[in-house]
Amino acid sequence: MPMSRTAQPQHARASIPLIWAALGAVYVVWGTTYLAIRIMNETLPSLLAAGIRFLVAGGVLYAWAIRRGDRDADRPGPLQWRSALLVGLGLIVGGNGGVVLAERTVPSGIASLMVALVPLWMALVDRILLRHRHGWVTVAGLILGFGGAALLVDGASGTTAPLSGMLVMIGATICWTAGSLYSRTAALPARPLVGAGMEMVVGGAALIVLAGVRGEFTQVDPAAFSARSVLALLYLIAVGSWVGFTCYVWLLRNARTPLVSTYAYVNPIVAVFLGWLILGESVGLRTVVAGGTIVGAVALIISAGSERATRVSSSGITQERGDLLEGEFLLDGVGGGQEAGLLEHRGGELEADR
Repeated sequence: MPMSRTAQPQHARASIPLIWAALGAVYVVWGTTYLAIRIMNETLPSLLAAGIRFLVAGGVLYAWAIRRGDRDADRPGPLQWRSALLVGLGLIVGGNGGVVLAERTVPSGIASLMVALVPLWMALVDRILLRHRHGWVTVAGLILGFGGAALLVDGASGTTAPLSGMLVMIGATICWTAGSLYSRTAALPARPLVGAGMEMVVGGAALIVLAGVRGEFTQVDPAAFSARSVLALLYLIAVGSWVGFTCYVWLLRNARTPLVSTYAYVNPIVAVFLGWLILGESVGLRTVVAGGTIVGAVALIISAGSERATRVSSSGITQERGDLLEGEFLLDGVGGGQEAGLLEHRGGELEADR
């Protein structure tokens, strides 16, 4: 849906210290979720715990958001719930569920680096399927990014990061990309928090069904659950989903999108450091080189998208949201799937910085 550029930039009214405080929270909180998932997996059934996380987080979010805003004209119906299910299957089940399963064998730091592939998939889809031309900076970013991913996969060993787990991680990033792209045109509520809550609820329910198929209900033994695994699950619900998401929502309305997008390559740095510090995960030279390559590639793609957005905005030309994939769909992978609910919010305030 075409949007004009007449909206007044809301980020001009936000204080710089407050913006950086919120951005720092997103850097740290979403960077820690990889570690929390790894600890949760130690004694809790993986998909079952993830399903509970999203049911609780999404249920509370939906109950809170549904009572706010335009309740009469924006009432969710069967079509909206069906769209939320499809988005939830991509983001929550395939994306986050894949990350949770992969982190049973893949170190949290490496998992975070693999999730950084999402912006690369987005740029590739933008070029191949949507046939948007990219400049040499974006092309260089794509080549560097997939080169870094190849280094990680090629260096996988049976003791630290088995190939099967790495392939699951790649599949998770592809599912996340597909769900994100579909969410752009899906018939979801105009209120982003309502849509996000719906996606988490249906996605969490689907994860619990899959947990039953995997036989995880037979693994439920509260006596075997460690306190730190339970605390990790509570952390993912309260801090990872609510605190991180709230800051992210506020930033999208008060800060420039390219600045907010920097979390896509800061989170992996936080995750790798915490995995090494707390879990004793090894960080070899290959991981450092591969991770630096992926992070650098994402930075190139974000900068290229920002420059293109600035040129379009300064020329006063109206265009489709799909023309600027790089700056918008930089997703965390374990942040809760909430971003999709923001992407269908087509208000002018999200366009002001372009």
